[in-house]
Order: sequence, then structure tokens, then C-alpha cells
Amino acid sequence: MFHTAPKRRGALLCALALSAALPASAQEWPSRPIRMMVGFAPGGGTDIIARMVAQPLAAILGQPIVVENKPGAGGTLAANAVARAAPDGHTIFVMNNGHAVSAVVYQKLPFDSVKDFAPVSSLCAQPLVVAAGKQFPADGIAGLIARAKAQPGKLNYASVGIGSTQHFAGELLRQVSGIDIVHVPYKGTPNAVAAVLSGEVDLLVDVASPLLGHIRAGELKPLAVTSPQRYAGLPQTPTALESGVAGYDVTTWYGLAFPAGTPATIVERMNQAVRQALADDALRKQALAAACLPEASTPEAFGRHVGAEIERWRGVMQKAGIAQQ
Repeated sequence: MFHTAPKRRGALLCALALSAALPASAQEWPSRPIRMMVGFAPGGGTDIIARMVAQPLAAILGQPIVVENKPGAGGTLAANAVARAAPDGHTIFVMNNGHAVSAVVYQKLPFDSVKDFAPVSSLCAQPLVVAAGKQFPADGIAGLIARAKAQPGKLNYASVGIGSTQHFAGELLRQVSGIDIVHVPYKGTPNAVAAVLSGEVDLLVDVASPLLGHIRAGELKPLAVTSPQRYAGLPQTPTALESGVAGYDVTTWYGLAFPAGTPATIVERMNQAVRQALADDALRKQALAAACLPEASTPEAFGRHVGAEIERWRGVMQKAGIAQQ
């Protein structure tokens, strides 16, 4: 999905070479603490990733990085705060795939989801898991599809709400496999998981980390992971792609972006700092423990990815007939 991050030594040499080539004004950055804006509440996935990278980035850059949570409206409140911030490299946004979904779900946003941001780098990506209750008669996603085709409209899936990434992941499964399953929205992952555990709904599609305990306890049955490669936390669970579901490649991704207009020299210095941080073995282990595969990218590659994701989910939304909010 993204370009693979180089080894730590190569990243450090690149950072040093870049620093030597920059004008004095850029070398003075950062001159004060950096605000790292998170559009979701403390303790959530985006907040965990933000705090995971903030400390090593602060050590590399020589200034504190303060994580500031501004939850609400699917992350768009924080996005708007960053879009309106001074483009001086002292405010940065932890962007995730919800940013791409919000770009198509909300009819009117006070910012442009692409033009008002300067991409820096990807950070990591988490697989989603298609999981069912332990009594579900199929053991894999191929069995789920066969059963759904034999009983159109009889099976249902839970999500964390209309317009959520999980909702769109379920709709994409419907579209690429040609099945008719019913969406049942809930308020948050705990409620969606509880509905599957109780048998109120048949299955759900959600990020791996909150499902692992239930899967290992035998309470949920993993049918497939949605990433291109198998997930190390569930090594026996095949991907949807290897199970024959072509086009079903979905991950929850995270990255960093400055406000548009931030000098390219600052963007490049932060990109090199991200590469150096993600090459650290301790941080990589921490990220993998959170079910997130760390991977840096160029600013250009991350920008292309964000744009492609917006168009992808726009197509899913239009085909599913989901109304804008």
C-alpha cells in the first residue's frame, strides 16, 4: 500500500544530509512545541497511535509534541482546526481512513479534505476482521458468501454506525461478493460486539484489536482478515483475497498531515523524522502489539493514497445508495 520505510541508519543519514542542505529559517524549525491534533477521544485507536509516535518524534525534533484531542463529527472538528492553523509546521493532524470516509459522507465540510492539507507520511495500517458468533455455521468467508447467496437478505452485520469505516467495509463486501446482507448500526464497537456475541446479529467487520480477546476465548469466529497479507495476531485466519474474494482489501490506516501551505522543507524534515521513529525496534514492537503494521511513505505517496481512498469510498457510497449527512 505504501512504500516500505528504510532502515534506521539510512533514515538517519538522509535526515542529516537534508538538514545540512536546508536554509537557516527551515533549520530553526521547530521553534516551539508542536500540537498533534487527534479527532477522537483519548484511548481510541487514533489516540493510541498518536501518543505512540509523539514521544520519539519529539526526541528527534528537539521540541515537545503535545497530543490534543478534539473529538466529534467523525474527526472533522480536529481536521478543521488543522486546516485553519498557521502553516508553520507547529500544528499537525493525525489523519486516518475516517478522513476519507467523512469527505464523502458529509455534504458540506468547512474545509477541502485534500487541498487544505499537506501530506507528510503514512504511519501504520490495521487489518479489519470479518467475524461471526461462535454458533455461525460457516467457518470461512467463502462459506459466509455461499450461505448469504442461498438466503438473500436473511443475514445481517453490525457496524459502529451509519457512515463509519466499518459500515463501508461491510457494504464493500456486499458489492464485491454479490451478496445481500442487512446492515445494523450500533453506537460503538462494544455494542456491536455484544450484539454478535448475543446472537442479535450474525457478524461484524471491525478492526482486529478489540476482537482478539473474544476470538481467543472462542466467543467470536474469525472468517477472514481484510488486509492483503495475513495478520500475525491471527496467523491461522486467511485473508479475504486468498479466500477468493477479489477486490476486498480494506485497512484502517493512519498518517500525518500539516495545513496546506506548510513549507516543503518542513514537510520533508518531518517525513525524515517519521522514518527514523518508525525504524526504531521498540516502537515497531509497540505498534505491532496494537495490531498496527508501521510503515512510512513519501509525502506524495501518502497524498495519492488519501485521494484514492476518497474516490474509492465515494464509489461504494453511491453504489450502496447511502445518503449524505
